[in-house]
Amino acid sequence: MFSKIDHIEIEASDADEMADFLKTLGYEEVRTTEHHGTSYELQPADWEGPIIELHTVAGEETPGINHIAFATDDIEDVTQTLKDEDVDQVSDPYYVEKTGRTITNFRDPDGRRFQAVSSEE
Repeated sequence: MFSKIDHIEIEASDADEMADFLKTLGYEEVRTTEHHGTSYELQPADWEGPIIELHTVAGEETPGINHIAFATDDIEDVTQTLKDEDVDQVSDPYYVEKTGRTITNFRDPDGRRFQAVSSEE
């Protein structure tokens, strides 16, 4: 169903500061968008690992992990499987132009958000 973890989104107190911190740990910035204000996507420079997407908290958000997104080649099939398995709050797939990903959101039994994503890249 899933091939890997695509990205982990972290809501930071200060996304600029957090991006700089991750760069000191060997991450490279791969994209900056205006998704959620300013959003940074960073990936490990010397090893394979998921992208970390950062944005500064706003409104009622609190710093921490917002969601974990799993990559898939068939978002429609995964979405239907999640619905068939009665997974909580499965959304229909939708395209996010700023990130180039098609996303289906769903919740675990404790209410945490997860995503299935299909990427143009």
